[in-house]
Amino acid sequence: SVLPTPDISSNPAAPAGASRSHPAIELPTVLLLLIAYGGWLLVTSRYAYWPVWIVAPLTAVLITLHSSLQHEIVHGHPTRWKPLNRLLAIVPLELWIPYQRYRDLHHKHHYDARLTDPIDDPESYYWTPEDWARLSPLMRIALRIEQTFAGRLLVGSWLRIGMYLRWDLRNAWRGEPGIRTTWAEHLLWCIPVVLWVKIACGMPLWLYFVAMVIPANAIQLIRSFAEHRARPGVRERIAIVESSWILGPLFLFNNLHSLHHESPGIPWYDLPARHRRDGEEQCQA
Repeated sequence: SVLPTPDISSNPAAPAGASRSHPAIELPTVLLLLIAYGGWLLVTSRYAYWPVWIVAPLTAVLITLHSSLQHEIVHGHPTRWKPLNRLLAIVPLELWIPYQRYRDLHHKHHYDARLTDPIDDPESYYWTPEDWARLSPLMRIALRIEQTFAGRLLVGSWLRIGMYLRWDLRNAWRGEPGIRTTWAEHLLWCIPVVLWVKIACGMPLWLYFVAMVIPANAIQLIRSFAEHRARPGVRERIAIVESSWILGPLFLFNNLHSLHHESPGIPWYDLPARHRRDGEEQCQA
């Protein structure tokens, strides 16, 4: 059946700032950035010496961590200086999406009144009946497979990356403002990543993409599988996944997603304590 268009209200967008004051430099996040970049350099440099079945999953996990940190930086962390934050996030370990495009699209996603709306939410997995009818039969089958957990893991990365590249490159071809500049900058930042992988590590680029980038994106799609659902009320569309001892830290506790949408300025390391405190207050009330 055609995926439904949710009933959307006109509530204001979610606040982008922190709910309380934080230090000028959030040291846990800076430390994690050093671990992500340093770990990626170390593990990929071992390609010629370690089995690929060790290098590939470790690199995929580090790319996932880097993507989680990019999400954190999109929301104003880890410093008060936006140019510095952008510099910390812009190195494209995943290669396929420019940081600036991810930032702009994710900010649109945080307009909570339009959550899950297939027209206005760029991270929606829903389709309008009109758009669904225009899809090819093969594409409809692929999208239905993607709605299962196994499909999200096995097919989702290829499907979502392909759909995004087709959509954004078409936007660039049509001359939409800023996209060509963003992609030009992104391709320049890709050069050191490609040179490191190909020249310094001696790793085929296809292997890096297929065995590391694709699995990293699949791990991230685990979170999005339960993250949002079409419901009448805005708050009902956002999930909380409490039992996530392994993936929760890797996602920087973005599995506590309702709290993140409520206060996206809270740093990742404060989210669990804030969630417990909110739960205790609700029980006392």
